[in-house]
Amino acid sequence: MSVLIGCNGWSYEDWVGRFYPAALARKKEEWLRYYASYFPTVEVNNTFHRNPNEIMVNGWIRKGKPLKGFEYSLKMPRTVTHDAMMAMDGNKASMEATVFEETCVRMLAENGLLGTVMLQLPLTFQFGDEALRTMETVLASLETDKYRYAVEFRDRSWIDDGASLHPQASRLLSSYNVAAVKVDEVTFPPIQDTTADHAYIKLYGREREWSDDEDQRIGQDYLYSEDELRPWAETISRLDGEVDDVRVYFDNTGRARGTKNAFQLMSLLSIPHREKEVHMDDQPMMGSYILHR
Repeated sequence: MSVLIGCNGWSYEDWVGRFYPAALARKKEEWLRYYASYFPTVEVNNTFHRNPNEIMVNGWIRKGKPLKGFEYSLKMPRTVTHDAMMAMDGNKASMEATVFEETCVRMLAENGLLGTVMLQLPLTFQFGDEALRTMETVLASLETDKYRYAVEFRDRSWIDDGASLHPQASRLLSSYNVAAVKVDEVTFPPIQDTTADHAYIKLYGREREWSDDEDQRIGQDYLYSEDELRPWAETISRLDGEVDDVRVYFDNTGRARGTKNAFQLMSLLSIPHREKEVHMDDQPMMGSYILHR
């Protein structure tokens, strides 16, 4: 089983002096190469805000191809999940999703740079027959047999007893080999179901609740203790034999907290990696927190 661990994004000014060397402060074009020298994967968040154009996708390919073994995982655009799916318009959602698959997903896959595509559902997208039909319409339109897809549920109506996904939802994902995202989040239990031959884990931290406002990111500076990460290492180890690969992304990216925790989790799992001290001082080194590019 392959386990790849990284962060949500890489282009944060407050990582300078903590993770990125101060010498790279004004060399943002070198940040991805430096990040990839430590982590094999990254979750790209800005595909959620808009379907990237050809120039942007080619830029990711140009930057990523020289990075041996590196890959991008992508968020499905919000026009699919938060607009069309929320409106229960399966046809429009499918059209938007297939455009994204053709113009972005396929291009990265053909260049050996694709990890997983994640559909992050809205907080108010609730379980029901219409929601299931809408989701199936979208999944049926995608090449789930060719590319890895995962769905992040964020409304508790999708959870049955304990931390099990509702059986209808579990069967739907399993029929398309789509993973149910396992999360560490204040208000939502980690889903126990394994619905695909791959797994996707998001570690958000334990001091903030989910928000559909993706611009509210400043509070993401929770630092996991090793004791808090150890159960996740055990969860990942138990997936061996059930899945072929696991991707883990730390979303506590404020002040480079996630990079430190990613190193700790790799050590707990005995994954060979380059060692690096991440400075945990409380004073921002480079000013404001910015979205990755």
